[in-house]
Amino acid sequence: MTDNLDTPVRNSQQLLDNLLGNRRLTRRVIEVFPEEELFSFRIGDMRPFAEMIKELLQFGAPMVEGVASGDWGEYPQLELPVGKAELLEAWDSDTERIRAVWPQISADRFRAVEKAFGIFESSGHDSIQYMVENEMHHRAQGYVYLRALGIEPPAFYDRS
Repeated sequence: MTDNLDTPVRNSQQLLDNLLGNRRLTRRVIEVFPEEELFSFRIGDMRPFAEMIKELLQFGAPMVEGVASGDWGEYPQLELPVGKAELLEAWDSDTERIRAVWPQISADRFRAVEKAFGIFESSGHDSIQYMVENEMHHRAQGYVYLRALGIEPPAFYDRS
C-alpha cells in the first residue's frame, strides 16, 4: 500500500472554486426567502436567517483578506442590512472582495498558522475551510427554515 498522505488534494483555484460554489448556493437560498421571514422567522432559539448571513459576511472577505495579508485586527462588526435587496448586495460585494484578494494569497500564507481575528488559531487554509463549513452549517439551517415555511429550497448539490 502506498502512503499518499502527502499528496495534495486541492490547489488554490480548486479551493476558491469550492468556496465560490458554496457562496452561489447560499445566495440562492437568500433569494428564495420571503423578505419578512428572512429577518424574523426562527425555530426555537435559532437566529433568523438574515442574522446568520450577517455572521457569514463577518467571516467572508475579512477572513480571506486576513489570510492574504496576515493582518487580522479584531473580529469585524457589521450592521445587518435592512432589507433583502441590501443583504444580497452586501453578499455580492463580499464575494467580489474575495475574488479580488484571492490571487494575493501565497502558498506560504495558506500554510501560515495564525490567530484569525485574535480568536481562531489555524493555518490559512484551515481558516478558509472553516469559513466554508460554517457557511454550509448556516445554509442548512436556512434549508430547515424554508421547509418549515413550505418553500422548496434550491438543490443542495447545485453550486453552479
